[in-house]
Amino acid sequence: FREQPIFSTRAHVFQIDPNTKKNWVPTSKHAVTVSYFYDSTRNVYRIISLDGSKAIINSTITPNMTFTKTSQKFGQWADSRANTVYGLGFSSEHHLSKFAEKFQEFKEAARLAKEKSQEKMELTSTPSQESAGGDIQSPLTPESINGTDDERGTPEVTQNSEPRAEPTQNALPFTHSSTISKHWEAELATLKGNNAKLTAALLESTANVKQWKQQLAAYQEEAERLHKRVTELECVSSQANAVHTHKTELNQTIQELESTLKKKEEEIEGLKQEIDNARELQAQRDSLTQKLQEVEIRNKDLEGQLSDLEQRLEKSQNEQEAFRNNLKTLLEILDGKIFELTELRDNLAKLIECS
Repeated sequence: FREQPIFSTRAHVFQIDPNTKKNWVPTSKHAVTVSYFYDSTRNVYRIISLDGSKAIINSTITPNMTFTKTSQKFGQWADSRANTVYGLGFSSEHHLSKFAEKFQEFKEAARLAKEKSQEKMELTSTPSQESAGGDIQSPLTPESINGTDDERGTPEVTQNSEPRAEPTQNALPFTHSSTISKHWEAELATLKGNNAKLTAALLESTANVKQWKQQLAAYQEEAERLHKRVTELECVSSQANAVHTHKTELNQTIQELESTLKKKEEEIEGLKQEIDNARELQAQRDSLTQKLQEVEIRNKDLEGQLSDLEQRLEKSQNEQEAFRNNLKTLLEILDGKIFELTELRDNLAKLIECS
């Protein structure tokens, strides 16, 4: 392929809601690979991400694009060609900063490439070049964005080592505890994903609340100004009919503003409710984390008990083996004594017969 990945990372992908232009809509259920691609033939940089076989990001970097960090782990940029805004949620601030640095670097490279291309076209433009066709996108396959060596070298999940075979009765507590621990770990992972989404929604809601408060203050100032204007017109104007008409229009405007204010207040109350729900989910996550820690402590205790039982079993087996060896020794001695007594009996019997 003429396009090659030059930098890859993993992030949760979002797009702006096309209807509201405010809320973020997740386009991937989990973190996916997001890669910068470079087309050496056309000297073009693109950001591409696949969720399975579906391309959820296909954005060509242009000199007028800007990548904005909206929080410590979230960034966004607008793509006018795709008529959307992309958002990326990273696992750490370091990954976000690295992605932003690469975006700025490739944006500058795209600007230089565009300037060189324009200079070249101005110097060597011909009718055949002016009639040349548009760009053709290169084929996109899942194999083309496998990520960099650093990305491939870091496994997503750490595999558990194979457990050593133990006696069934002694291993039952440990197996049961391990199952409980895995269950809580899965619950915690799910809550972490939900927490990341709620955090992004909470940040967006907080920004919307601030904006609506500013709008509310502006509407209140406008309403006060209109009320003062109505009073001035009633006192100053000598044309009662014109003043009455103007007053009616202003009153209608005031009613519309009051209705808008009421709607904004209802929206603010809804956002407060969402914030309270997010806090409740945070409390649940903390509770589950504490339970998981308790399960891990209990798991360690059970492992210690299992180790003690194994030592006691081994000691008991050694004692039984020593007892068997002692019994064998006694049996051999007893057989020897029985043989000697038999010979003594035979000798006594011969003496009796001879006498």
